[in-house]
Amino acid sequence: MSDPGVARLRLIRTPTIGPITYRQLIARFGSAAEAIAALPDLAARGGGRAPRVVDAAVAEREIAAVHKLGARHVFVDDPDYPPLLGELDNAPAAMTVRGDLTIARRSVIAMVGARNASAAACRFARGLAVELGREGVVVVSGLARGLDTAAHQGSLATGTIGVIASGIDIAFPPENKDLQEQVATQGLLIAEQPPGMEPLARNFPHRNRIIAGLAVGTVVVEAAPKSGSLITARLANEAGRDVMAVPGSPLDPRAQGCNLLIREGATLVQSAADILETIRPIDARMVRSPSSDFTGAPAVDPGDGDRRAIAGLLGPVPVAIDELIRQSGLSSAIVATVLLELELAGRLERHAGARVSLG
Repeated sequence: MSDPGVARLRLIRTPTIGPITYRQLIARFGSAAEAIAALPDLAARGGGRAPRVVDAAVAEREIAAVHKLGARHVFVDDPDYPPLLGELDNAPAAMTVRGDLTIARRSVIAMVGARNASAAACRFARGLAVELGREGVVVVSGLARGLDTAAHQGSLATGTIGVIASGIDIAFPPENKDLQEQVATQGLLIAEQPPGMEPLARNFPHRNRIIAGLAVGTVVVEAAPKSGSLITARLANEAGRDVMAVPGSPLDPRAQGCNLLIREGATLVQSAADILETIRPIDARMVRSPSSDFTGAPAVDPGDGDRRAIAGLLGPVPVAIDELIRQSGLSSAIVATVLLELELAGRLERHAGARVSLG
């Protein structure tokens, strides 16, 4: 019998198959092996050729490399996948993890900020992390210079999660190599990229969504207006999580992003008590645990007229899927199926906010 983990990884590493498509395929066909077998027919209906599925040998080598590093894969349809992260529509279909995955089920707060953070901000972040840890709260951050480093240092003893934009065997920045190893051995280290992948710029926003998705709320301690930290805050807000910010001097450019967030409605934070007061009602809620019983597009067979109608509404400008349903007058199941076919044919691109456009 073939390893289902190999089949899942083959599907996930196949071009044009993103997290949303993976979940839809598993929901529709029940297993990765069945989904792989169905790809040619689905792509043909979308007017293109099926993407070339990654060879089993390639997936097997990745799994072996991960095991050799003392890590393992966790799939979005595994029962131990972090439940809050699994609530995201675009939650990573597979991640590589080292350490204690169970701490992701505790109260988690994301703490992010500037790489060139001031000494005062780093000290404040470290103190916040220590105080949150005493209250049983886990701190997640991105293992970058500056604020991230301070957040991890303050929470190492009580629970910390590091999310990196590279493969799990790559330390970036290099000076945080020892800290990254400490996070992996004392807490939890997460990477979405396969082993050996360098930290490319395009992968940092993907990392940021994981940081925001793991947490009930995100605290920005110090950040410029157009920083990656504000991207994380935006992603947290889009996911329905709390956004908090530490105010700073209007004369310091590194504080402008935080002050802007507060002006736009973020909770002002001056102490760990402010964070705890904000998250406790949310932290007590029940969250969905992802499982193999995904809810996705049921097996429907759109007609050629349905396909033409939906394709005619698409263009190079991203449009919300809800708008496609509204304007086409078709059911959500039919629209979802046609979009799936178009994506597998390489004709569709997915964007943030449940929007799509022609590729």
